[in-house]
Amino acid sequence: MNQLFGGVGTKMAVRIRLTRTGAAKQPHYRLVVADSRAPRDGRFIEIIGHYNPRMDPPELVVDVEKAAEWIKRGARPSDTARALLAKAGLRGTTRGSQSDKASEPEAEPVRE
Repeated sequence: MNQLFGGVGTKMAVRIRLTRTGAAKQPHYRLVVADSRAPRDGRFIEIIGHYNPRMDPPELVVDVEKAAEWIKRGARPSDTARALLAKAGLRGTTRGSQSDKASEPEAEPVRE
């Protein structure tokens, strides 16, 4: 079974992170799904968006459906990618969200 797609008993080492493109002193980033062992600007599995911080306001384009699908499969976003995905409107990517926590029973509200 292909390990990239979460076969039975496999663990994904896949991250959603930024790769830098653009000339010197002119950064432009791609939001990619990549193996965690691959170099920062090296091999990736899929491009799911791009980010240009030099625009005013900064340009952010994300395919939210693809990102949600990869997160559902087990891909873990880096801290920066998590912040950008949250800005793009993807729910459940913030630290401490229900998807990151082990399932805990919620406390009953106290009634007086």
